[in-house]
Amino acid sequence: MPLPFPIKPVTIVCGHSGVGKTNFALNLAIGAAEAGFDVTLIDLDIVNPYFRSSEYRETLETAGVTLVAPVFAQAGTSLDVPSLTGAIAPAINRAYFDARKGEGATKVIVDVGGDDAGATALSRFARDIASGPYDFLYVVNRFRNLTQTSQEAIEVLREIEGRCSLSATGIVGNSHLKAETSCETIALGLAFAREVSELAGLPLACVTHPVTLHPSFDADEKGYPVEILVKSPWE
Repeated sequence: MPLPFPIKPVTIVCGHSGVGKTNFALNLAIGAAEAGFDVTLIDLDIVNPYFRSSEYRETLETAGVTLVAPVFAQAGTSLDVPSLTGAIAPAINRAYFDARKGEGATKVIVDVGGDDAGATALSRFARDIASGPYDFLYVVNRFRNLTQTSQEAIEVLREIEGRCSLSATGIVGNSHLKAETSCETIALGLAFAREVSELAGLPLACVTHPVTLHPSFDADEKGYPVEILVKSPWE
């Protein structure tokens, strides 16, 4: 799918647990690869060993995306041990080096674990990330418990920012009800994303919707059709 916005050398994807960060990050990485970029997706989720980018290695590699996974996920196990690989900082620095040369063909997307606990891992690389142009996208889902009001969503965002020492640059609306998602669901999620955007003082980067749906958006809004790649075992 076409990218919903110009992509920076490094893009951080964060949010409350269960809002759909990983599905968004996977689509963004695959879309960037289809656009001709050299893409690395970093799975920085050491909070939850399930429903993370590492589970979709084959899909990513088929699309031409390089996956950098936690050590034990790299070894093919879901053992819940918070151990990071040494390949993360070099991947970020390579993207910035490429950008400084004026080429900009190298992109890194970081799928961060949920909430402030996940942002703790990100904080280890805050200095590397802040050394160049990056996007820090906060994903919101109106139907996810504990972030169903814009104020709750902002509180989680501030906790994440405080823990990782980086500031968000945009909001991504990703409201859904899994298989029950409808155009009405997307419309409600769009209104919610607008509220969070205004309250946070951040631009609305895009609003996702399944490729099978065709909701209405205003001319200045960025609807982003995504494939539903992350599914529960029973789906």
